[in-house]
Amino acid sequence: MEMTDKARFLGEEKISKLMLKFSLPCVLSLLVSALYNIVDQIFIGNSELSTLGNAATGVVFPLFIIAQAFAWWFGDGCAAYLNICQGKCDADNAHKSIGSGITLTFISSVILMAVFYPLKYPVLTLFGASENSMAMAVEYFDIILAFFPLYMLSNMMNGVIRADGSPAWSMTSMLAGAIINIILDPLFIFAFKWGMSGAAAATVIGQTASFIISAVYFSRSKTFKLTLKSLIPDFGAAEGAVKLGASSFVTQMAIVVIAVLSNVMLSKYGAASHYGADIPIAVISIESKVFTVVINLVVGIVLGCQPVIGYNIGAGNRERVKKLYAGILACTLIISLTATIIFELAPRAVVGIFGTPTNIPNPDDYWVFAEKTFRIFLSLVSFTCFIKMSSIFFQAAGMPVRAVVASMIRDIVCFVPLIIILPSYFGIDGILYASPISDAVSMIVALALTLSFFKKVFTKEKS
Repeated sequence: MEMTDKARFLGEEKISKLMLKFSLPCVLSLLVSALYNIVDQIFIGNSELSTLGNAATGVVFPLFIIAQAFAWWFGDGCAAYLNICQGKCDADNAHKSIGSGITLTFISSVILMAVFYPLKYPVLTLFGASENSMAMAVEYFDIILAFFPLYMLSNMMNGVIRADGSPAWSMTSMLAGAIINIILDPLFIFAFKWGMSGAAAATVIGQTASFIISAVYFSRSKTFKLTLKSLIPDFGAAEGAVKLGASSFVTQMAIVVIAVLSNVMLSKYGAASHYGADIPIAVISIESKVFTVVINLVVGIVLGCQPVIGYNIGAGNRERVKKLYAGILACTLIISLTATIIFELAPRAVVGIFGTPTNIPNPDDYWVFAEKTFRIFLSLVSFTCFIKMSSIFFQAAGMPVRAVVASMIRDIVCFVPLIIILPSYFGIDGILYASPISDAVSMIVALALTLSFFKKVFTKEKS
């Protein structure tokens, strides 16, 4: 009954107020999460580490995404399952699934550490590290990997905290970590001269603070209560959460595949071009961080609304689900079209935030490739945003198959083959054109899935 009382407002409060209450803190939380890597890259790019330092963080970046893939798999799955349990007044399965999710996240983090530490040189080579950037990449990699359990648990817990009706607490957790990182980065990099180790140390100290704040919340949660017994994996209760979180895992791992494959192809075809191997990887590293900011704005809105979507799906309030989707779509279009205008008209201004190249032979080539990358690679970023929004919406609505299809069609089915095939005909420019072509094809599929979903909603409502 306690769960019903605390969650009932999700089915009664005005949609616009719910979106503001839940989405704003979630957007801020995800933007802060993106800042962890961006802040490092800005300070590194403006230090003596410069372009090679940025290339080093770029090849370590897939490691963060792999960690998030597992953390968000269990975290987003538990969050969506919790909200559906709220709509069904099922408190027992809620706490069992969340406790199981925490345990599975911790086990995953230990396994990743055990795999990556002994294989760091081949892994970083696979991620695109060159002879020039390998030493910096290893220096950064060693420290980041040591704190994987805290980083992954913090990410997992934040999704559940938002779903429990406390988005402000989730935002505070992420914001505290980012502020600490921002304060310590210039201190460790410029004052103490710790280089890549300083950037990594600032990041993990911030991550530790975020974990502590998130962990404290679980002693005062609203709609579920955890005990030590909850942490024993209950595969019956966890099954629903694991299925619902599958699209988050697929989405993040697809990003890893894209990042690794892009770095490999950029290194190969960059070396064969007048740009060299390091410039393309450094630029794409910046592009991926900037793109993360844009996509996190969209993802934050729909993820923030996940409790409202899940509750109303569970309670059968279809009209509210349709109104909520319309609001999410409007916000997505505004954000993505604004980003497109900026990337097309002022790419140099965006890239300039990350410093001026000083330790490469031809700095002019850096700026030429940077402008070309933002104008071509991100030309259809509005389509990408709609595809990601659709995937998370289907996840929140309890439709994991649609969520996975929407997620995979762009990244795996389209982008991966294109980035392998096109460069053999068009050189390094073929890598850049693989992105908008993938967006165009995937947009058609995502739109078809969405229209099909709402056709079913209308049919059920009439019945």
